[in-house]
Amino acid sequence: MNEQVAANPLGTERVGKLMIRYAIPSIISIVVNSLYNMVDQIFIGQGVGYLGNAATNILLPLTSILLALGMMIGDGTASYMSLNLGKGDKQEAAYGVGNAVTLAVGTSVILLVVFEVFLEPFCQLFGATEGNLPYALEYGSIIILGFPFAMIDGAFGSILRADGRPKVSMIGLLIGCITNIILDPIFIFVCHWGVKGAAWATIIGQILNAVYFLLCMLRFKTIKVTKQHLVPKWTVINKVLTLGTSSFISQVASVFVIAVMNNSLVKYGAKSKYGADIPLAALGITMKVSQLITGIALGIATGLQPIFGFNYGSGQYDRVKKTYKLALTSCTLVLVAAFFIFQFCPEYIINLFGQESDLYMEFAVKCFRVYLLACFMIGAGAVTGIFFQAIGKPVPAAVLSLSRQIIFLIPAMLLFGYLWGVEGILWAGPVGDGLSGVISLITLGIFWKKIFSKDMAERSGLSVETVEAQGEH
Repeated sequence: MNEQVAANPLGTERVGKLMIRYAIPSIISIVVNSLYNMVDQIFIGQGVGYLGNAATNILLPLTSILLALGMMIGDGTASYMSLNLGKGDKQEAAYGVGNAVTLAVGTSVILLVVFEVFLEPFCQLFGATEGNLPYALEYGSIIILGFPFAMIDGAFGSILRADGRPKVSMIGLLIGCITNIILDPIFIFVCHWGVKGAAWATIIGQILNAVYFLLCMLRFKTIKVTKQHLVPKWTVINKVLTLGTSSFISQVASVFVIAVMNNSLVKYGAKSKYGADIPLAALGITMKVSQLITGIALGIATGLQPIFGFNYGSGQYDRVKKTYKLALTSCTLVLVAAFFIFQFCPEYIINLFGQESDLYMEFAVKCFRVYLLACFMIGAGAVTGIFFQAIGKPVPAAVLSLSRQIIFLIPAMLLFGYLWGVEGILWAGPVGDGLSGVISLITLGIFWKKIFSKDMAERSGLSVETVEAQGEH
């Protein structure tokens, strides 16, 4: 073990202690990030009504595209940084971070311009109705202005965790969320700005979060970033984006899911007793609440990414294996608890977003009980995908990211909607969650020995077959 590895607690400290240190701030960060949208939904539901909530659901794909690119840059850089720090190469790690800053700023400005110019066509593409389109345009034209700050928030949190500062990442997101929570009721109820107030509250929170992150990025613990590291270097960018591909796929796939889901809900909902807007608002709320709960599981997985990457890069495979098993067990326990909450007391959650008609409550309860029926399987996919990404295996990570939403969920929505109407769309949820969880565990079983045997062979100069045979004795 070289001196740089021995000096880094990621490679020496007890795995359970590291898990607590890194996972808890990451959980808080992701849950807080989910609260941005959820808090808006609560106050908009109370102050504007379900049409306002339906409108924010229309805008969700645009913010998901931004988040997808931000996570691609941030998670890819975090993996690149951790792997290189594990190898003792600080200079290459610094190039990864510097190029990430350039990518994040440039990409967010381009998205701001494109989405502002084509906002109305995008809203119509993602299922806007005549009733909620004015709210969607009002909310969207403002929320898009905050995209450069939101990109910094989404990308830099992972990088700061890879630098060994998980609490710093958490504090930044807390600053933004608390600001949003304070300003939402003031702008919506006191100033009577409606959905515009929710949008401005979100942007101000994002700005404060971004400023804090930028100040923290000036003083790294493990590397030193200079101006030369900001100059785009194709080999670095290519590796960073490759490592972040699974995060990108996972997020951008949600854009396609929401587009298909919203249009299907409008189409089949109009033919049902619920109408078009009730299913759109109810399932939108269900997905945001589930993101909050499953964010705990995802927080565990992403929080452990530096531990996976550093120890894999330094060849400490027993620590990598132990970390994976702890992460999978913890995530599953959290989601099993969430399953019982969603099944037995959904009404209490729904009422937080405003009390509407009996029809609305009826459909919203079905959303929670049916769509989230197999939510306890989400942890297997989340942990396994992050594991492959963190150890520099982007192909299986990307395939697993595709499986839940593109391979299983969208086809199920289209088929079940055609067969059983608006309620059939809800059954696509457990199909996607269940099958993707099973596929993730099967994929891990196939690759588990090969992952460690191949790398050990490269380090020792022995054949893969010899290393595998030694591992069996």
